[in-house]
Amino acid sequence: MWPRVTEQRPFVVLLVSLVVLAWCALWLWGQSPYGRFLGHHQLAAVRGGGVLVLVFVAGWILMTIAMMLPTSLPLVTLFHTMVRRRTDATRLVCLVITGYLCIWGLFGLAVYSADWGLHEALEGIRWLESHAWLIGAVTLILAGLYQFAPLKYHCLDKCRSPLMFIMEHWQGSRERAQAFRLGVRHGIFCVGCCWSLMLLMFAVGVGNLGWMLVLGAVMAVEKNMPWGRKLSAPLGGVLLTWGLLLGLSATGIRAF
Repeated sequence: MWPRVTEQRPFVVLLVSLVVLAWCALWLWGQSPYGRFLGHHQLAAVRGGGVLVLVFVAGWILMTIAMMLPTSLPLVTLFHTMVRRRTDATRLVCLVITGYLCIWGLFGLAVYSADWGLHEALEGIRWLESHAWLIGAVTLILAGLYQFAPLKYHCLDKCRSPLMFIMEHWQGSRERAQAFRLGVRHGIFCVGCCWSLMLLMFAVGVGNLGWMLVLGAVMAVEKNMPWGRKLSAPLGGVLLTWGLLLGLSATGIRAF
């Protein structure tokens, strides 16, 4: 699945350095007085309107680079192998990555907007305020159910076949536009594969580096390991069980 490492070593080192830089930036951001801007709940309580939304999207893009770019290294490195003898190879690879990140940025903005709208609509409902666990439990259950969905496996198979994907979407004409569209299309399938797991960030806390590491590792294994596809169903079972236990334990505590 991976291109020959000896030919790609400098490029892979560059990409890995970018990912490490994103992780370091997130850690430093989280430790700074501005760390609250990484969390959507804290952000909603701060005045600033659209500017703060842009700050959140910037943080989300950093999280995407840290968590999702590693899962797409096979496709990016393979594409670089195919175009590396071109004078504009670096630009084409950057366009692929940009298209990919644009889709994840739009997804983050959409989820943030939906999360904000949900909190606005439910604000003041006392029953929900005393049953806040319900949102987390429902999120876990939905994420678990999606692990069994045919759409999940369709998108996962696309992500697990980088060579076939590039051959389908790269003809070498109008190179810049095609490179950007390649990244966009790959981003769409990647979102289709991983959106429910990324949605868990809103349940466990956006900006939580520990959960980011765990979820990023799970998605990387799913997409790139030979046995990764077999992980989806057991993971779905774990998430469903977790969500149900959360609901049952919270209900039991309330009843007691």
